[in-house]
Amino acid sequence: MLIYFLNSILFVLGLYCLIAKKHLVKKIIGMTIMDYAINLFIILLGYKKDGIPPILLPDMDINTFLQQSVDPIPQALVLTSIVIGLSTLALMVAISLRLYEKYKTFDMSEIRRLHG
Repeated sequence: MLIYFLNSILFVLGLYCLIAKKHLVKKIIGMTIMDYAINLFIILLGYKKDGIPPILLPDMDINTFLQQSVDPIPQALVLTSIVIGLSTLALMVAISLRLYEKYKTFDMSEIRRLHG
């Protein structure tokens, strides 16, 4: 239960960075921290203490296998989520670099002031 609490603290930390900070790079870091917290939570859902890999060998009993093996679906979902998170991170960095080229700052309040 402690690991779920620590995971929620990690998510709230990322949410705080996303909402409270004005610097664009800090917002990107907060979004990445939130992504890692969500991935960790999904992995924790499929975790089993003393679990075995989800590979059925010919000499294994099917009931024992079903009771002891970990769930492979969250692992596959997290692999997909990592790829999507990396692509969104690259997009956020590219957009922030374009904003820096145009406004010469990463401060969102300054960008809003210079925009209009």
